[in-house]
Amino acid sequence: MHTASFEGVRDAARQLLGHAVRTPLIESPALNAHLGGRVLLKAENLQQAGAFKFRGAYNRISRLTPDELKRGVVAYSSGNHAQAVACAAKMMGTSAIIVMPADSPKVKVEGVIGFGGEVRLYDRYTESREDIGEEIARTRGSVLVRPFDDPFVIEGQGTTGLEIVEQAEAVGAKIDQLLCGASGGGLIAGINLSMGALLPDVPVIGIEPRDYNDTQLSMAAGERLTHAPAHGTICDALMTDRPGELTFPINRRLSRVETVSDAEVAEAVRYAFRVLKLVVEPGGAVSLAALLAGKVEAKDRTTAVVLSGGNVDPGLFSEIIEGRFEGK
Repeated sequence: MHTASFEGVRDAARQLLGHAVRTPLIESPALNAHLGGRVLLKAENLQQAGAFKFRGAYNRISRLTPDELKRGVVAYSSGNHAQAVACAAKMMGTSAIIVMPADSPKVKVEGVIGFGGEVRLYDRYTESREDIGEEIARTRGSVLVRPFDDPFVIEGQGTTGLEIVEQAEAVGAKIDQLLCGASGGGLIAGINLSMGALLPDVPVIGIEPRDYNDTQLSMAAGERLTHAPAHGTICDALMTDRPGELTFPINRRLSRVETVSDAEVAEAVRYAFRVLKLVVEPGGAVSLAALLAGKVEAKDRTTAVVLSGGNVDPGLFSEIIEGRFEGK
């Protein structure tokens, strides 16, 4: 059985060449001055389909056999993996059915449909997306493309970390710490594979929404745990209930996990728009939020930050940037 590895990340980089965007590592003099350190922003909001998820989805789907491609793919996701799978499936000439929560941001549902994907909505509080996805795959003979618990998906996401290291070296920056959002853990696991191989002494810090801190709880306990019942967050991309089975062992190398409130995330989204001139969705802004809120010290350090996506609901975005959002 294929196991996620750094060699696999390097192979994924070859597989993605010419298909994924090599997103820029952006530096803002204003942000550096504000925090008293050097911040390198990996702008995955500029990736295909608007988020890092395209890397893993394409790495997985592009490896399907001709027979598997004929049978199509199925995925479950709150939005970014959904759009990534639909986008990659279209590029590979296959069909995609995406199981999405009924409360998914409209922009993400429309994104899937725009890429030619078929959407099956479900109630995230009463139905199991895993059960629905697996039933569709069984019934139609489709290939299930999991959002994080798949070695090829993890390795595809790991190319984000590989690029960060290469791009930082190119501008003569010595990274002191790296911040990345943690949900199911596919992105941060892939990044941990890259950092563990290339910069093993540099701490990788996971960031989660305050009420969806399953990775933080799991790290402390040494086993996969579920967070306490929560009533939603603007970080819709980070609402998994526990770390992945394949991702958690890799992410045990995290130096620590910090959490941020919705109000702190909203401030980061606002800052990204007003100062950095970037549109970043709440779930993609948690690492920036941790820096701006002082949860992670940036002074006199070089910090790499992953802005993981930009697929934000226009109505929510308007509320946030105009200061009308009252998060806690």
